[in-house]
Amino acid sequence: MTTNSTPLAVAVAANALVAPKEEVRGSGRGAVAPVREPAAAPGADPAVAGGATPASSDGTGATGARAGAGAGARSEAAEAAAATDAAAATDATAAADAAVVPSGAGGTVRPAAHPGRRRPARALARWLRSAALRSAAVLALLVVWETAPRLGLVDSTFLPPVSEVGVAWWDLLGNGQLGTHTWASLVRSFGGFGIAVVVAVPLGLLIGWYRPVAVLLGPLLEVFRNTAALALLPVFVLLLGIGETSKVSIVVYACVWPILLNTISAVGNADPTLIRLARSMDLSTPRLFQKVILPASVPAIFTGIRLAGAVSILVLVAAEMIGAKAGLGYLINASQFNFAIPQMYAGIVTISAIGVAFNQLLVTIERRLSVWRVPT
Repeated sequence: MTTNSTPLAVAVAANALVAPKEEVRGSGRGAVAPVREPAAAPGADPAVAGGATPASSDGTGATGARAGAGAGARSEAAEAAAATDAAAATDATAAADAAVVPSGAGGTVRPAAHPGRRRPARALARWLRSAALRSAAVLALLVVWETAPRLGLVDSTFLPPVSEVGVAWWDLLGNGQLGTHTWASLVRSFGGFGIAVVVAVPLGLLIGWYRPVAVLLGPLLEVFRNTAALALLPVFVLLLGIGETSKVSIVVYACVWPILLNTISAVGNADPTLIRLARSMDLSTPRLFQKVILPASVPAIFTGIRLAGAVSILVLVAAEMIGAKAGLGYLINASQFNFAIPQMYAGIVTISAIGVAFNQLLVTIERRLSVWRVPT
């Protein structure tokens, strides 16, 4: 009886080891209760009760070892998941703390500044740096102009300091002379410039598009475009008199050529692929000019228009110096004869300011008309 009870106790202990170990999860996430080990049977081998796997011919010991390994793997996986969740919670808490900035000793908090709010400040800083870079050369010129006469590098009689020129300019503005002469020059200059644009742009489109017209007018254009406008000023005065007509006409003549030649070149350099595509869609000639030729020609045409704007002021001043009773050219010439040198430089500075402002106006109009261009 005693001999048979010992194998029976060993079998009972082996079956208890094969049974899965119980896992109990606590209320906290990832908490795992300790694993309860089976109690040793009476008379069983202590090694078997402690979890050791005895050698067995029927594979019972191997099955118990696999069960123990599986329970250990599940316990390690649960602990890894708990560690991952704790790390994620820590990161979220740190992010929330970073989004709040203390405002003072009172303990109140305020949200951190959004990065998008800094964009206007950065744009303003870039604009200021760009403006400072563009105006650096002009400011350097003014400094040299002011210091050179005062240091005796040049004769202040013929080149007064810029401060004296500014005082003379303000006096001319105050007594109304500067406004009167500027208005007279602007009317003549802008009048001739406008007529030149109205005449030269359609004529350039016509010559650039129709080859027979280009062949017919080409030699005549080459003759006149190589003749300086000021060389023909006496001819204009003889034919049209010394009044306003001759002055406006000389401005028109001088402004036509830059606009005309640039327009002809722009039409000739239009993309032939776009023209063929437009023709394949059965567009009429007016629609072809509206949709393809004119948009492609805007940059080159405005280059000629900007050149013509500068020419209109220069030629007009020269014409006013010869025969006029009002205008900036007349003001400069009369100041020279009267030896009013600061007033002479004041007229020159006014002409320069008008030229710069007019050019910026034309640049703005060009950008509005060529918004389709890809910035480079």
